[in-house]
Amino acid sequence: MRNRKKRSRIASTLGLAAAAALGLIGLAGQVQAADRNLVMYCGVDEAWCRAMATTYQKDTGVNVDMTRMSAGEIYARLRAEKANPQADIWWGGTGDPHLQAAEEGLTEEYKSPVLPELRDWAQKQAERAKYRTVGIYLGALGYGYNADDLKQRDLKAPECWADLIKPEFEGEIEMADPNSSGTAWTALATMVQLMGEDKAFDYFKQLNKNMAEYTKAGAAPALAVGKGETLIGIAFQHDVINAAKQNPAVKVVSPCEGTGYEIGSMSIVKGAKNLDEAKKFYDWALSVDAQKLAAPNGSYQIPSNTKTPVPPEAPDLSKIKLIDYDFAKYGSSEVRTKLLKRFTDEVRNGG
Repeated sequence: MRNRKKRSRIASTLGLAAAAALGLIGLAGQVQAADRNLVMYCGVDEAWCRAMATTYQKDTGVNVDMTRMSAGEIYARLRAEKANPQADIWWGGTGDPHLQAAEEGLTEEYKSPVLPELRDWAQKQAERAKYRTVGIYLGALGYGYNADDLKQRDLKAPECWADLIKPEFEGEIEMADPNSSGTAWTALATMVQLMGEDKAFDYFKQLNKNMAEYTKAGAAPALAVGKGETLIGIAFQHDVINAAKQNPAVKVVSPCEGTGYEIGSMSIVKGAKNLDEAKKFYDWALSVDAQKLAAPNGSYQIPSNTKTPVPPEAPDLSKIKLIDYDFAKYGSSEVRTKLLKRFTDEVRNGG
């Protein structure tokens, strides 16, 4: 009897020791997971940004610290933080600022093993940047309008860029500011390529008379049209499509003269404190599973991985007159600085 009690006490002691050991192992695992961090600057819609961050964190255990900003804001932030980088990965946003950051040495060269699975335009984006960025989606520029409001005012629906400077649309149009927004930078670069620089700025001066507001984020004008807060919003067509799903009165326009497009991109920040984690996220973000997160979160761009299904809501590029967009030229810091200064001086501050 006495021996049985002794054996019982020994077993109990061993059990407690084992439990404690397992607890320490579990705690060590938690500490190890907590030590895996990734700081992401995200340049797409808030819902998609959040889905990417939370899904990756859930699947990998990596702690993702995500901040959502417009592409122009992220570019400016990287320049300001160059001496002491605070982010590891820049995911999303128009490709021109990514190219400008690559030119200035703000981003890291990396060739993902997923690269061969990507569409030609995504791979060309990587080649342009000497593999300091890569294409993750494609979106066409355009605008949206509220058909019900147009009908009530007995106004003809606009079909071209030229229609937007008509006097009947005074105070009825929203566009983002190209100083902060990649969408609006694409609009500025598109008009320069369509019309020539001087004629493009004449156009923007006339358009300025019809502007109700210059927003900070590129998708905001489309959302405003959907909410009935403005009549016309210049934005990427996938953002207008998202607004139309919420409000059927919203119509999408592919301007008759032709339009530009974006190659939304991703870059690893030069000097990233969590470089290995940034590369792992980079590879994952190019995968089919990651790219399939776009459509359920209201983003209907063309995905870069050839195996990722194209959302049925995505704009049909075969029906859009796309210009031969010069990404090399309008992805350069020199051209960006020049055009933004002229826009600020002559359009925003010129009257």
